[in-house]
Amino acid sequence: MNSTLTSDTYVHQLAAETHRVFAFRAETQTEFEAWQRVFRPRLRQMLGLDTMAIRGTCDLCPFQVGEETLEDHIREEWLVQTEPGFEVPFYLLRPKTVTQPRPLVITPHGHGKAGKRTYVGMWDTEAERDSIVEGERDIARQAVREGYIAIAPDMRAFADMRRQQEKEEDATSSCRILQMRALLFGRTLIGERVWDIGRFIDYAATRPEVDISRIAITGNSGGGTVALFAAACDTRITVAVPSSYFCTFEASIGSIRHCECNYVPGIMTMAEMYDVAGLIAPRPFLAVSGRDDPIFPYTATAFAFERLHHIYKIAGVPDRCQLSVGEGGHRYYKADVWPFIEKAFK
Repeated sequence: MNSTLTSDTYVHQLAAETHRVFAFRAETQTEFEAWQRVFRPRLRQMLGLDTMAIRGTCDLCPFQVGEETLEDHIREEWLVQTEPGFEVPFYLLRPKTVTQPRPLVITPHGHGKAGKRTYVGMWDTEAERDSIVEGERDIARQAVREGYIAIAPDMRAFADMRRQQEKEEDATSSCRILQMRALLFGRTLIGERVWDIGRFIDYAATRPEVDISRIAITGNSGGGTVALFAAACDTRITVAVPSSYFCTFEASIGSIRHCECNYVPGIMTMAEMYDVAGLIAPRPFLAVSGRDDPIFPYTATAFAFERLHHIYKIAGVPDRCQLSVGEGGHRYYKADVWPFIEKAFK
């Protein structure tokens, strides 16, 4: 028996022949709005957000761990309860002087043992400092220097949110086992991270310094994943800037080895990544990509962007969907990020 499919190539055949229920087919703005109304609740269900909600709401019970005054901003450290009995740590950065409410920028991070520390510009070795500078990884510190309030949280399975065993082993993450556990209960690790973002927004709404009507989310790699899915699910987020993530599922996590935390069971029967990103429209969206990114190939990113730009065109706001390309690999490229966010906030 001759076969043209292999374990490496069959994903492309599946992608070609699978009918995606929520693939964007709208031709008018009215049809676009109807598509979003049906698709967004289904996406939330697939991520496990509805399952998480069954446990019920809980008080945030915010607890301040510490505060430090730095050269150009104040860095607070907090814990909030995102689920009953479950706390998540984060830093809140604010300018030293706030005379009126400022927009909020939430900066979820990706893989790495340092977690939120990297995004606020904290480092323990010269090598870590060089990595932050060269990769423009201090995203929350960049945000506060632009005059915004920034929330830099730890994401589940990373940094302080790793299991004790992975901490003792100095492992990068607890993604595999926490994803498997989430699946046992109808959840996903992406969904749990998105849920926490929503709770950080709830907390920000209690802070008088925050203009809750203007919220941006941006992060790199795994942080870009959270940025895209959170903005697709939570319309309180007013501008989304995922970096080193926006691509197609087929060409990235479907074809190249990725961490288990990237996978949502059945997602390709429902939508491609550009369809998920279409739930962000008509809100401003900037995809940041490295031309030489080995795990989110630029050719597929460019294809996905054209598909997404079409969705924004049908929504009547094609200028709000943009692509920024850095001449390098898998990292953050800030050059276009802050001008785009500033314009979006205005």
